[in-house]
Amino acid sequence: MTHIAFPPRSIGHPLLALAAGVSIALAIAGCGSQAATNEAMPPPQVSVAPVLSKQVRQWDDFTGRVAAVETVELRPRVSGYVERVAYTEGQLVGKGDLLFVIDQRRYQAELDRALAELERARSEARLAETQHARAQALIEAKAISREEFETRRAATAQGHAMVRAAEAAVASARLDLQFTQVRSPISGRAGRALVTAGNLAQADATLLTTVVSLDPVHVYFETDEQTYLRYNALARGGERARSENAVRVGLANEDGHPHAGTIDFIDNQADAGTGTVRARAVLPNPDGVLTPGLFARVQLEGRHAAEALLVDDKAVLTDQDRKYVYVLGPDDTAVRKDVDLGRSVEGLRVVRAGLNEHDRVVVHGVQKVFFPGMPVAPTTIAMGDPAPALQVASAAGVQ
Repeated sequence: MTHIAFPPRSIGHPLLALAAGVSIALAIAGCGSQAATNEAMPPPQVSVAPVLSKQVRQWDDFTGRVAAVETVELRPRVSGYVERVAYTEGQLVGKGDLLFVIDQRRYQAELDRALAELERARSEARLAETQHARAQALIEAKAISREEFETRRAATAQGHAMVRAAEAAVASARLDLQFTQVRSPISGRAGRALVTAGNLAQADATLLTTVVSLDPVHVYFETDEQTYLRYNALARGGERARSENAVRVGLANEDGHPHAGTIDFIDNQADAGTGTVRARAVLPNPDGVLTPGLFARVQLEGRHAAEALLVDDKAVLTDQDRKYVYVLGPDDTAVRKDVDLGRSVEGLRVVRAGLNEHDRVVVHGVQKVFFPGMPVAPTTIAMGDPAPALQVASAAGVQ
């Protein structure tokens, strides 16, 4: 190691001053060299995309629940002991499919008794008709009194009435026997059997199972008061249909809103407690994905399609409560523009104010822009495209 010998203190302060001056000069030269190096750094590579202008439809977001169009609580129409459960719990059933069988023996016996009563009534009616015909001939020959004739004619009418009553009793008994076979009144999915074989089922009281329809389905959701008033104003101005507005629905595990339908009902009054109005959409459900009771994310069309400016969300920066983007300015410099953003549409963000359709927005590499007016090296892409491969590789190298 080289040692520097300093002159004795007696030499005096002028030499010390000279050494200090040389050190300061070297330090200044080093700083100047560093500054020159920084100034020589190339501008950062960024991707810029022209603002996208296209027709978009405004959608408002709500939450709701899937509900069956038809729901039936199946109860027996006659009392008796359950003899058989004739379906598999949870299976799809068609209208008229047999689900439960109630002991039929008592009802079969009642039908047989009613049929016998019908035969007796018909026999008596035939006898009364024969006697009335004979009385008709006798009254013409003045062989019987008028009173006897009227009695036989009344017996004929009574016999016919007894036949009709017996026929009604047979129909009732036959209907009761038919009701011992409990069938599904709708097509859909049957629930679990709440009563098994051997249990007593009371007519119109015992719940056997439930059946819900699956195609189509309803989705119920509620709109707030301000949204409801805005929709009415748009409808009056012709910017929105008054009925059958389009809806899109997505389930909790689905991306986006793949199920399409229309509004078929809006309640006739607002809920004073919550300040909301209930609406209902109807959607086709051929594959049965929309199960009644599931949570649903609902998008309701707000207005007809209109021209809008769109940018990628990656380009948007936040400065406290303000949103802004960098656009490509003169001499490839980054120029800041504050923007007013709207809703998300197909992965892009609607810009309500702050940009025009001729602006080119910095999308990828915006984190490399440290201040407005900073020079950049732009690569043009389409709005919504991923970053160019060279830019991705450069960012990975920096990390």
